[in-house]
Amino acid sequence: MQGKTKVLFRYLDDKIAQLIVKKQSALILGPRQVGKTTLVRGAMKGTKNKVEYLLQNPTERLAIESNPGRIIGQIEAVSGKPVVFIDEAQKVPEVFDAVQYLIDNKTAQFIITGSSARKLRREGANLLPGRIKRYHLDPLLWGELGLMGDGQINELRLKNINKKFDYSFDESLVYGSLPGMINLSLDDRSDFLRAYSEIYLEEEIRAEAVARKIGAFSRFLELAAVESGTSPNFSKLSNESGVSQPAIKEFYQVLEDTLVVERVDPYLKNARKRIMSSSRYFFFDLGVRNSLARLNLDISLVNAQKGILFEHAVVLEIIRRIRVLNKNYKVCYWRTSGGAEVDCVIDMGEKVIPIEIKGSATVSLSELKGLKNFLEDYKNKASHGYVITMGSRREKLADNITAIPWFEL
Repeated sequence: MQGKTKVLFRYLDDKIAQLIVKKQSALILGPRQVGKTTLVRGAMKGTKNKVEYLLQNPTERLAIESNPGRIIGQIEAVSGKPVVFIDEAQKVPEVFDAVQYLIDNKTAQFIITGSSARKLRREGANLLPGRIKRYHLDPLLWGELGLMGDGQINELRLKNINKKFDYSFDESLVYGSLPGMINLSLDDRSDFLRAYSEIYLEEEIRAEAVARKIGAFSRFLELAAVESGTSPNFSKLSNESGVSQPAIKEFYQVLEDTLVVERVDPYLKNARKRIMSSSRYFFFDLGVRNSLARLNLDISLVNAQKGILFEHAVVLEIIRRIRVLNKNYKVCYWRTSGGAEVDCVIDMGEKVIPIEIKGSATVSLSELKGLKNFLEDYKNKASHGYVITMGSRREKLADNITAIPWFEL
């Protein structure tokens, strides 16, 4: 992907390029504007025998919708074994049956992208189990922005793959980290994010069988963005949006299925205390969240909402890294009925890593009641806890607790 002066590398670049060399097929899911099309086209740049179906193009989409099986004849007419790129495949889910036929007959390999698992699932799409590899593309990670230092948590360690861009960490807290954001002027950033929100509502939600509720959904979306990173109070959201609680739950499912929110569940294993059981939802990108919440998109927002934005950014970074590292870890939070809480628990099965997130430069042990309680309650699974801060130096707070600056995560 080209910036104004240099190439923007992604962690998935090599994986997709190698997949093409090995003549394997893949499905790449991710929200709008995270760079899926650019990623695939970059990987296919040196491929001579290739075919594209860009289903966001209405003419192309209508042609395939009228007869999805037509792809079979078109690909069979191509000499050799082409690499076929199908972009935004959720717009015509029926195309997956034709893809399976062509893969099974070793006629072609496919790179398929999509931005909604909901429509694929609702339409009963054949997602080709056992035939393709699946990947998820997110907005830019800190290492893709060149912001990383020496990682201190081995299980999450990544290295920078780009030199630092002229785009600061504080700017990412306000405007997010969609790839198109880093080269825009301040005025254009706000316009970009507003347009993103409008397009999402108009195209994605109207296509998700809630068109009759678009006004209610729009009101809900603003409230949900404000509540991002918390366990939503369905009763409060229902009262403020004028939407029933069952509809609120349906709307959250739409956001999850269209990859706009990440659901973080409570950590429940072997707890000695009663644990609160509601999930938390984090919007996939801070810029999109801030725009939808109608917040002032200015760097002053960092001071106004530092704790909220910082926790949101760290949780998203951890989720994204786990995907890039292809680890089967689950991100959770922990909270007891007595109020003890840990912001993030990385569940690796036999081992867990509890992480507190503090939007300050320094932290004292007296502020870490929840982390200390967790390490005591789960001492057979958690040997060390971490506090992620906005400081510049790491600090040993106890034998089993270390504070580290965000860039050393």
